[in-house]
Amino acid sequence: MGDQDPDDKHPIQKLMDNPWLLLVLGIVIPTLSYTVWGWIEVWTTPAAKLP
Repeated sequence: MGDQDPDDKHPIQKLMDNPWLLLVLGIVIPTLSYTVWGWIEVWTTPAAKLP
């Protein structure tokens, strides 16, 4: 365990150690998911019938 190189990290750990990447992902993923959800709602909502 102690004989590993400290720079020899798992690729996922390298990604998770980057706070800027986490910030961007935390903004982009919810924005995209809510945008797609909104588009689906608009497309599947029936048109209103006027009297």
